[in-house]
Formats: sequence, structure tokens, C-alpha cells
Amino acid sequence: MNDGRVTRREVLRQVGAVVAATALPGSAAAETQAPGGGSPALKFFPGFKPLTLQVNGVTINGAMAGQGPPVLLLHGAPQSMISWRLVAPDLAKHHTVVVTDLRGYGDSSKPPDGENHANYSKRMMAADQVEVMKQLGFQRFATIGHDRGGRVGHRMALDHPERVTRLAVLDIVPTHYLYTHVTLEFVQAYFHWFNYLRPAPAPENQLQEEIERQASRMTTDVQQEYLRVRRDPANIHGMCEDYRAAASIDLEHDRADLEKKIDAPVLALWGAKAPMGRLYDVLSIWRERAATVSGRSIPAGHNLQEDAPDVVAAELLAFLKGEASPLARSRPRHLTSPAFRTPRNTAPDET
Repeated sequence: MNDGRVTRREVLRQVGAVVAATALPGSAAAETQAPGGGSPALKFFPGFKPLTLQVNGVTINGAMAGQGPPVLLLHGAPQSMISWRLVAPDLAKHHTVVVTDLRGYGDSSKPPDGENHANYSKRMMAADQVEVMKQLGFQRFATIGHDRGGRVGHRMALDHPERVTRLAVLDIVPTHYLYTHVTLEFVQAYFHWFNYLRPAPAPENQLQEEIERQASRMTTDVQQEYLRVRRDPANIHGMCEDYRAAASIDLEHDRADLEKKIDAPVLALWGAKAPMGRLYDVLSIWRERAATVSGRSIPAGHNLQEDAPDVVAAELLAFLKGEASPLARSRPRHLTSPAFRTPRNTAPDET
């Protein structure tokens, strides 16, 4: 009988599901060869030039390509910048695209925690990315963030409204809302939010154990790249610190800014197969935090930019141009179409 308690076995099983990617072999991304030098992640971004920038005492790894209005892409947990590998090339046909690893993730620095987890606050992460764009010569730019990257983008739009021209958030609602509206359904769907809050090194050791347990099953190039960065103890600790910051210093910042609204237009997308849209009225919640909000569900899971890259790219391009959603124009009441790609090259799920 399930009395609602989560056992260690269940935690480890679900952590395993988080860690184990399901990337399919034979994709164009998987077959791309890595260029000489730079981060190994660059092989998933053919035609992009490497970026290694010093900001706020840390090194931020990234890549850049394209011409036109600048767009910054931010990944989620437990991923890295390669979560954008299937969408970034389409955006780069019309925009200058910058894709980075957040501090604590991928090949960016993993600094010490800081008091009250301050070094992993969304305020600090957002400041990193603003400085990256400034060093590249971009004073104003659009920001697109999935999962934790969306939370960084939200904070960036509040702290640096003069920088952010447009904000797209993928499969999230604001952190403060989640923590102040905790339900049993939320805990069941997002158990890791609470698991990772435990003091170090308990969750870190648990994650390391499960990553190594899953390693032999991760055989595609995409899975191997995720495994390369995920099995680094500093990366695991950085991710846990991200969650610890969310429940401490980030909440302090969010409470202080509850009356602030995002000035920039906001696009909220969420996966129709993921819990977010089932548990929350995503658009209504974001309309409490921003003056101009549009959005819809996408026929995908939580990692929608990997599950349905063509659909996501089309939605983002339309939003960046100030145009109506392609889904709204073509099939406003339907979530499936023969044109939609089946999930492929999927990363682990988090939010």
C-alpha cells in the first residue's frame, strides 16, 4: 500500500529517470564531429564559435553564431547548453544567438557556495549572463530560458529591465508561486525540489551514486556528453546549490520584488505531456507577474526544446518577431500534427 511516503528506493529510481537521457542514435547532432579545441559541447553546435568569458569572478562557457537581433539561450537542470542544440541553428538564421552554460553547470565555473547560497542565487546567475552579453557588445537582447534558465531569465528581467527586450520561459511558473502554493501533487511531481535542499553532501552523494549506476546505459553521443558534465562532483554540487538558493536567498529576493512586473513581453510555453500545465494555470500565473503575456502548451514533455524542436523554434521565432503563434494560426485547438517530430535526443527531466 502506498501511504504517500517516498522511500529511498523510489527517490533513487526517480533520480535515475532524471539522469538517464533517451537520446536516439543517428541524429545529425549525434553525428557531428567536435572541432579542435574548446569545450567538447561545441561539436553539437556546428558553425558556432566558442566563447570563454570571465565575468564576476567565474568563467562562463558558451558559443555564438548568426546575425541579427541578439538572443540569449539559457538551459535548465541537470542539463547544459547542449539542450539547445536542435533549436539554436534555426534561431541563428535570423538572430545572433548566444548559448551558455550557467555557473555551476556544464563547462562553466563551479564557485564555492557563498553565504546563504548567494553564489548560486538567480540574481548572481543573471548578472553573469548580462555581463556576458555586455562583453559581446549587446546592451539589449532577448532572453529565452528553459527550466532553471527560465528562472534566471525571470530574475534578469526584474533586475535588468533595461537589458531584456523579450523573455520566453519554458515549462515553469515563478519560483515564489511554487513555494507558496505547495500541494501534494506538486511534491509528487517535483520531489527533487525538496530532496536537493538537504544539507551537503547527502543529495550530492545520492546523485553521484545513481549517475554511476546509469552510466553504462548512456551510449549515444548526446547522452555521453550529458554524462561527461553530470558525473563531475562539482557539477552535482552546483546543481544542488541552485536548488538550495531557490528556497533561501532567491525567495528573499522574490518577496522583495512581488510588486514588480516584468516590462518586456513574455512568452510562456509548457509541455502538454509534462506536469506543469496539468497542475497550474500557467498563463494566469505569469499574467500576475508581467504586463504582456502570451503562450501555450507544446506537444512535448518537460524538455520541449528537445522533444519538439521544430515547433519550439517556430514559436520562438514568431515571438521574437512580434508575430502570432504558428500553432494559434494553424491549429488553435489541437496539440498534435503529422508535422510534429517525435521526441528525440532527450535530456534528463527537471524544472
